[in-house]
Amino acid sequence: MQQDAIFMARAIQLAHLGRYTTDPNPRVGCVLVKDAQIIAEGWHARAGQGHAEVVALQQIETAQGATAYVTLEPCSHFGKTPPCCDALIAAGVVRVVVAMQDPNPLVAGAGLKKLQAAGITVDVGLMQRDAEQLNRGFIKRMRTGLPFVCTKLAMSLDGRTAMASGESKWITSSQAREDVQRLRAASSAILTGINTVLSDDPALNARVDFPVTQPVRVVLDSRLAMPVHAKMAALPGRSLILTGSIDQVKIKALQAVGFEVHTLPLKNARLDLTAVLVFLGQQQINDVLVEAGATLNGALLAEGLLDEGVVYMAPSIMGDAGRGLFSMPQLQRMLDKKNVQWQDVRRVGADLRLTITFQRSS
Repeated sequence: MQQDAIFMARAIQLAHLGRYTTDPNPRVGCVLVKDAQIIAEGWHARAGQGHAEVVALQQIETAQGATAYVTLEPCSHFGKTPPCCDALIAAGVVRVVVAMQDPNPLVAGAGLKKLQAAGITVDVGLMQRDAEQLNRGFIKRMRTGLPFVCTKLAMSLDGRTAMASGESKWITSSQAREDVQRLRAASSAILTGINTVLSDDPALNARVDFPVTQPVRVVLDSRLAMPVHAKMAALPGRSLILTGSIDQVKIKALQAVGFEVHTLPLKNARLDLTAVLVFLGQQQINDVLVEAGATLNGALLAEGLLDEGVVYMAPSIMGDAGRGLFSMPQLQRMLDKKNVQWQDVRRVGADLRLTITFQRSS
């Protein structure tokens, strides 16, 4: 019914308030309603803190006879906090409307069954697509073990990411670069290759003016060429170097300045990219933002490991000697081309932001 949709939309709006802080947990919102009036609201803010349902219940003296609208199935297991199912049952809630079932195998329908066994009416699936979009990285990790992978690209109108010399600052407007910071803030990790580090010495952090759980910095460095004086070594938070090298002298030198170094399998003398994503999933990383050059982007695309692309296109021409988006020399025929789907096009400052999804190889 229409009222249900209105209250669930509000719950989803609340869940968005945790967009930059909940990692590795999902973003969840809850609205408590009685006699067609909202009596309490809550959302999950940070891992280890109260879940949305508990936060909402704490706002009122009693929820007896209320309906709870929740964007994700209430948990039924003990984690860092007690089960939300038990809290809703104890509070006397008579109906629970859930946008989607929890993909976490520890929950996966058990919460819904527990509520029903307590005599609570449970409805599932209202605004499910909106709820899935809210937690696409968490959902993918729970279902496949892999994070959701988005690549961020900045290019000229003729598809160039840098001049032939490598010069690339700045292709896009200041507004587009500010938008990128929000994209970083919403990501669990930022992934780049060692060549980008050696040429740009990036910080790979989110420079924003609101609370954020800073993304994990991840560098693919097959031969351990990372300099110990790299800018990111001095920054708070985690900086991971993934390598195929077992050179203990280099490893210990990097660890001494604050890097985490992990040795992973190689494939054709380069890091096995599937193994990289499996590892990141094991690190409870939900959303990976790739900020890299044409070689790494081309390899990820060739192996079907990219889910989404956010492309900032500037109104400029850089010429055919400039560098491209994806290095894929194996594409020789029109039959080999990689197709994408348009999801969103909007203007950001002087630039266009193109959001695309990548089609899986058949």
